[in-house]
Amino acid sequence: MYDGVMVGDLDLDDDARRTAQRRRMWGFWAMALGSFMAILDIQIVASSINEIRAGLSASVDEIQWVQTAYLIAEVIAIPLSGYMSRMLSTRIYFVISAVGFTLASVACAGAWSLGSMVVFRVLQGLLGGGMIPTAFATMFILFPDQKSRTIPQVLTGMLTMTASSLGPSIGGYVTDSLSWHWLFLLNVGPGVLCATAVWALVDIDRPQPEMFKRFDLWGLLFMSMFLGGLEYTLDNGPRHDWFSDDSVAICAVMAVSGGLLFFWRSFTAAHPVVDLRSFHDRNFAVTSLVSTMLGMSMFTLLYLTPVFLGEVSGYNPLQIGEVMMVQGGTMFLSAPIIARMQMKMDPRLVIAIGLVLIATGTFTNTQLTSDWGFAQFALPQALRGAGFVCSFIPLTGLALGTLPASEVHNASGLFNVTRNIGGALGLAVINTLINQRTWLHWQQLAESTRLSREPVREALGHMQGLLQPQLGAASQAGSFGMLAQQARLQAATMTYADMYQLLAWSVVLSMPLLLLLQKPRDAAVAAGH
Repeated sequence: MYDGVMVGDLDLDDDARRTAQRRRMWGFWAMALGSFMAILDIQIVASSINEIRAGLSASVDEIQWVQTAYLIAEVIAIPLSGYMSRMLSTRIYFVISAVGFTLASVACAGAWSLGSMVVFRVLQGLLGGGMIPTAFATMFILFPDQKSRTIPQVLTGMLTMTASSLGPSIGGYVTDSLSWHWLFLLNVGPGVLCATAVWALVDIDRPQPEMFKRFDLWGLLFMSMFLGGLEYTLDNGPRHDWFSDDSVAICAVMAVSGGLLFFWRSFTAAHPVVDLRSFHDRNFAVTSLVSTMLGMSMFTLLYLTPVFLGEVSGYNPLQIGEVMMVQGGTMFLSAPIIARMQMKMDPRLVIAIGLVLIATGTFTNTQLTSDWGFAQFALPQALRGAGFVCSFIPLTGLALGTLPASEVHNASGLFNVTRNIGGALGLAVINTLINQRTWLHWQQLAESTRLSREPVREALGHMQGLLQPQLGAASQAGSFGMLAQQARLQAATMTYADMYQLLAWSVVLSMPLLLLLQKPRDAAVAAGH
């Protein structure tokens, strides 16, 4: 036992030990279900944001707070989860999170105004965010050696990533079939189930009430300023022309000042709310950087592809969901293969194979045309689905596998937040570049579609002839509109192709970092060295 954590059942006979192991296994899967629901809640709501906007009578700008509030609360809760799970115990903290998340979901379904929805979404994010890293940390404590951890690690990682991939599909289907309220009510059954199961089956450590007395409120305040301000700046900057908007500028200053104070406090306080010592471990530091870069590509690709399909291809939410299902389906199908690969191969090589698959699938998208649809996106989506499972799952093992067991809870929160920060950073960069590149391509196309060019006049004449039966005298104006529409679609297509190329290269640039990683020792977590 270390810090109250049970590392074995040495005093039990074989039958009792197997019974205890089965109980813990089922308890862990209940925790994985809670983590899945918390991640799913981000994407499932994003896909139906327009329907929620109509239901709450909010403007386009105002409704963004439904997502922003959740993301800010979640990014604060994730690193805080390590301290909270040690202070309250894993079981108590997770059950409080699951029950609170479920109740907040019911409140979201009954929200009567935008303000009430934002408050309930903050509660959802604070409570749901803690379940994600706690489930991962518990996995490393219950399954300390690589052999016993492989299957739980693969399936947990698969659930985490498919929650993001399948979210738009599930959200579109539920909203079309029922109403947006059911996006939140869907959490009730799984929430009650996982809370009940974890309370009954998971008991791996004990509360440490002395941690209440030394809780670092200043550290929490500085961390909230840093991560909350950063999330708001990255999420809203591209929409409001960055620092020309007062709220974005204020939050940027808050993020910088909060970050400086947070790091100062973390390194000087006797008992910091988030312990950054895990970054002294080379594997943890390098994998955190790789996780940030992969989070940048994964979340941005999950955003980019549906936007292209809706804006350029004219797909409805259900059709977009079918395309995104390819990636989620591939994750499920490839999981058994990747589990076997992890058992037999160096995890660094497995990650490298995954990165190659992601980069290949994304480079394929650089051949994008305005006619692309399900058939053309299927292969890139499948390659990325297999690649993300292949990369993220062993990456988690390398990140936490060389740390002492006493640091796993805290490190799991830090590692998970790097992925979220990477996603926020990637979306901010991509949205800014989309605006710039669209304008650049529009300008280039405008130069090539001048009326002084004979091919342009011929094309306009052909369009006018096609429109003449329907528009009559207005056919000439209609032909100019058709030409402008074609130019707009072409500019958008060229822009999205540029973004896919940028994301592909970001994955390629993360590959050399794998050379810095060490293969973890199986005994690291178990021994608490």
